[in-house]
Amino acid sequence: MQLDILPHRSGGAAENMAVDFLLLQRYPAAENARFRHYTWHRPAFTFGYSQPIEFVRGQLPAGETVELCRRPTGGGVVDHRDDWTYALIIPREHELYEARAPESYRLVHACIAESLNVLAVPAMLKEPDKAPADVSGKLGPGVCFTRAEIHDVVQPHTGTKIAGAAQKRSKLGMLFQGSIARSAVAAALDWDKFEELFADRLGKALGLPSVPSPWPEISDDEVAGLTEQYSLPEWNEFR
Repeated sequence: MQLDILPHRSGGAAENMAVDFLLLQRYPAAENARFRHYTWHRPAFTFGYSQPIEFVRGQLPAGETVELCRRPTGGGVVDHRDDWTYALIIPREHELYEARAPESYRLVHACIAESLNVLAVPAMLKEPDKAPADVSGKLGPGVCFTRAEIHDVVQPHTGTKIAGAAQKRSKLGMLFQGSIARSAVAAALDWDKFEELFADRLGKALGLPSVPSPWPEISDDEVAGLTEQYSLPEWNEFR
């Protein structure tokens, strides 16, 4: 088993979500983990699988046209207009698939924090609050970067959230979708170097060699079909 580092791709919101899901469902080398960093054709927001569309629309910027797509994973509303986005797929054969969700968040986010620290960007994982939080009236994750959860990546002195993620497990494996807020790190950060460090640390944390790999042979028709499904009101407004 190895960690396949896939080539960069850019797409619309629905296409990016469709490709992430198909990498989980249709990836031909099921024995490998896989990682990809990708970008967005146009300003985009994504939101968690279980979030109500009425709440989501209330979080969008007024007067600006953005693409909007429901993710196959959970979590809150994510603004992708100035973020660094990635996906990690773990096959069910890997031991991390059986780990509890907090442990998988901790492992991946520790790799981000360590990589940022190497590049002189202070970062750490959010620790549990000393006192229980008041959760009355809360319905789950709202807007991703307004509040850090346990094991999110944060700035050490201010607690400002740097990175968050959401995940989905299926009978085939686990999809982990993550976002890093560029505004929360150094403006001059070498993002290519960060990606290299992050992928290397991910491989080591997973106990796998990180290997640059070609794009998998996923059917273009299947990508187009799921992209169309993810663009429909029936998908985005069903809750």
